[in-house]
Amino acid sequence: MRTHHLKTLAFIAILFLPVVQPICTEPARSGFQAEIDPVVNPWTNLHFERDPNDFAFAVVADRAGGRRPGIFGQAVERLNLLRPEFVMCVGDLIDGASQEVAELDQQWDEFDGLVHRLNRPFFYTVGNHDIKDVTMEAVWAKRLGRKYYSFTYQDVLFLVLCSQDPPGRTIGDEQIEHFREVLAQNKDTRWTFVFLHHPLWTYDQATGWKQIEELLADRPYTVFAGHTHTYEESIREGRKFYILGTTGGGSGLRGPDYGEFDHFLWVDMGKKGPEIGNILLDGIRLEQ
Repeated sequence: MRTHHLKTLAFIAILFLPVVQPICTEPARSGFQAEIDPVVNPWTNLHFERDPNDFAFAVVADRAGGRRPGIFGQAVERLNLLRPEFVMCVGDLIDGASQEVAELDQQWDEFDGLVHRLNRPFFYTVGNHDIKDVTMEAVWAKRLGRKYYSFTYQDVLFLVLCSQDPPGRTIGDEQIEHFREVLAQNKDTRWTFVFLHHPLWTYDQATGWKQIEELLADRPYTVFAGHTHTYEESIREGRKFYILGTTGGGSGLRGPDYGEFDHFLWVDMGKKGPEIGNILLDGIRLEQ
């Protein structure tokens, strides 16, 4: 059974410490200098440095499908404040709904203008508003190349699937074979993250997801999707699956109890696996 569940980022704290002439200091690499009593001090510890294998990234939700202008731009501002290593998405980035290449290019130009304001890399995922037919597929290919791809970062594997292959909530055979090879070549990565637009595991008809899930069966992984504009978490075979809400897409905005809110996910990848929380756009106030 899938249930609505929400974890919110409680606060963002910035700690300013006065610099005084030290009696004893942490190693210079920490950048910390203070007077340190050998017995007791007014702080918890001085373990400032993260493990170099730990990192955080963000996942934005649907922007199209009843798009509300300005919301995605607010997400960009908040992401720049929080500074993840990079930003992923679950597709539906433009409105689509056009057979005119010039109109589609204009829509992509607008969206690219937003993500180019990010001070971190942004990785694209195909949604049904992004590719509905051969015309939109050709525009995507011209501007962005591949519809599906993978990469590794800090010994973590990222799979970006296309659930419009061909259009219509499907992962094609060629794509399945591609990811079979990718997974075979990356057997020992410490975690795998999967991104796609449609939550194909919720559909009754054959979509290709069953084959992908079988390929993933022997490894730890987490899956992110969108499309429904309603936030849900579920567990399948001991793995966590997330359906994101919106980052500017159509929503009743009735709140967390209904899974209807503008947000992005924050994923902190540590030694023991990912810790994931929601950051609601109206939960961060930017000061001018």
